[in-house]
Amino acid sequence: MSGKRRFDKEIVELAQRGDEAAFAILLSQIEPMLRSFFISRIGVRVDVDDLIQNTLLRVHRGLPDLNDRSRLKSFTMKAAIYELQDFYRGRYSGKERLFDADPPTNYSNDAEEMGADIDVQRALNALSHKARTIMELREYGYRYEEIAQKLGTTVAAVKMQVKRAFEKMREVLDAPNP
Repeated sequence: MSGKRRFDKEIVELAQRGDEAAFAILLSQIEPMLRSFFISRIGVRVDVDDLIQNTLLRVHRGLPDLNDRSRLKSFTMKAAIYELQDFYRGRYSGKERLFDADPPTNYSNDAEEMGADIDVQRALNALSHKARTIMELREYGYRYEEIAQKLGTTVAAVKMQVKRAFEKMREVLDAPNP
């Protein structure tokens, strides 16, 4: 799915009015985008399906309040970020995984590899709120021009924030673990 995914405004409007077929079409278009988003952040684990489901529920509940139908992608990704924040805050309990009938088989228990995930998160946490927002918008496929417009700044300022964010993350990743 491309970063420039556009949702048909008519389908969104029909889904907002309760058309189940239109909503099913939207879900089928949103689900791969969410799967890619969550896997890129937490890896392939059982939690990804839970995160996707909960995000789709957030979208479903909030869809009637979406005024600008062309903003469905932004609306969806904001819901995904909230779910990811809940995940990192511990809302998704490890107890649920203990009873999973289909335990994941394609992730590593290697301490060094797991440490890399934690290091990347530590590097992201070192960024300012603005820098992290810009990096997340770039990850979603937004162009520099779009980000500058959203944040009310210039393209040059956005590019400089990205450059500084990468430098900061590189610093954090090169530093010894605390």
